[in-house]
Amino acid sequence: MSGRPRLAWSALALVLVGALVVGAGGDDGPRTNAERAEALSTQLRCPTCAGQSVRDSNAPAAEAIRTEVRRRVDEGEGDEDILAYIDGQYPDSLLLTPPRSGLGSLVWVLPVAAVVVAVAGLVVVFRRWRAEPSTEVSDDDRRRVAEALTGEE
Repeated sequence: MSGRPRLAWSALALVLVGALVVGAGGDDGPRTNAERAEALSTQLRCPTCAGQSVRDSNAPAAEAIRTEVRRRVDEGEGDEDILAYIDGQYPDSLLLTPPRSGLGSLVWVLPVAAVVVAVAGLVVVFRRWRAEPSTEVSDDDRRRVAEALTGEE
C-alpha cells in the first residue's frame, strides 16, 4: 500500500476512534431535579397513548406518572430505581429503551455487528478489485503453450 491510501485509512480510523470516545463518554446528565424528572419522563411510554413518551403526552395517566417521577426525584431516589418502580406498576413495560442485558441486548448488539460485518465485507471486496492478476507462469503453462505452438497434443 502506498503512502496516500495508508494516510487516508489512518485518518479515517482516527476519526472513527475519536467519535467512539466522544459517544462513549456521554454527558454528565441533568443537574437539577427538574431536568432529571424531564429526562426520566422521556424514557417512559405513556400507558394510554400510542407511541408517545410520558413527557410528550397530555393524558391523565402520563400526568400522574410525571407527578410521581418528580416526587421521587425530589425525595432523592436514583434514576434506575424510579424507572424500575414506574415500570413495575403496569403490566406492560413502559420503558422506551430496551434493556442492555438478556435478550434485549440484541437490540444494541445486532446493529453494531451488522456494521462491522458490512465494513469487513467492503474491505474484502475492495481488496479483490485492486488485486493484480498473477503473472507467474508455471512449468505446466509453458509446456501447454509449447505444445500449442508446435501442434502437438
